[in-house]
Amino acid sequence: MTPILKKSPDVILVDDHQIFRQGLKSILSLNNIANIIGEASNGIEFLEILTHLKPQLVLMDIDMPHMNGMEATKEALEQIPDLKIIAFTMFSDEEYYYKMIEGGVKGFILKTCGIDELEIAIQSVLSGENYFSNELLRNIIKNLGRSQNGNTSEHEKLTRREIDILQNICLGLTNDEISQKLFISPKTVKSHKSNLLEKTVCKNTPSLILFAIKNKLVNI
Repeated sequence: MTPILKKSPDVILVDDHQIFRQGLKSILSLNNIANIIGEASNGIEFLEILTHLKPQLVLMDIDMPHMNGMEATKEALEQIPDLKIIAFTMFSDEEYYYKMIEGGVKGFILKTCGIDELEIAIQSVLSGENYFSNELLRNIIKNLGRSQNGNTSEHEKLTRREIDILQNICLGLTNDEISQKLFISPKTVKSHKSNLLEKTVCKNTPSLILFAIKNKLVNI
């Protein structure tokens, strides 16, 4: 019986460095991780090709000329609300993390990441999860660790179980993995997650993760 080959997802690359795009395109294609259907060197070019291409995922640089990743993400999601976008970033882009997350990106990966992590990030986001580079999270934690103690009032808002759920979300576990670890149903995990978003006034899981780290609600 002939095996059924998994079709690679259709992806658009957006980055202002042509050599980086060419290298990434080769890696993704040769490893059957993604089918690159379009490329753009800035947000304006990206929005132009988005009018006639239908990607399943966009890999978006943040710092670009003419129109940066934040503006491009915002406009793209206004056109296609369910479009999945992963931000390509460097440590120096940290000031933009919150804005990109609030804008609707589903994940962050460092440009220095390996092929295995890149594949995991793409698969995670396409399956409906969010993805944060572990190295990126450690850098955020290190920088925030220079600040004062966490916000006690934020701790008081949450129950012990909600903090347990939040801890595991920040560790990158899926709803099913959290349910198995804590011996509760996936439905209960989703309910706790909804309560966490409401109590912290966060729009999505990535913003919830940064909120938790910023207020030292979890230990990672």
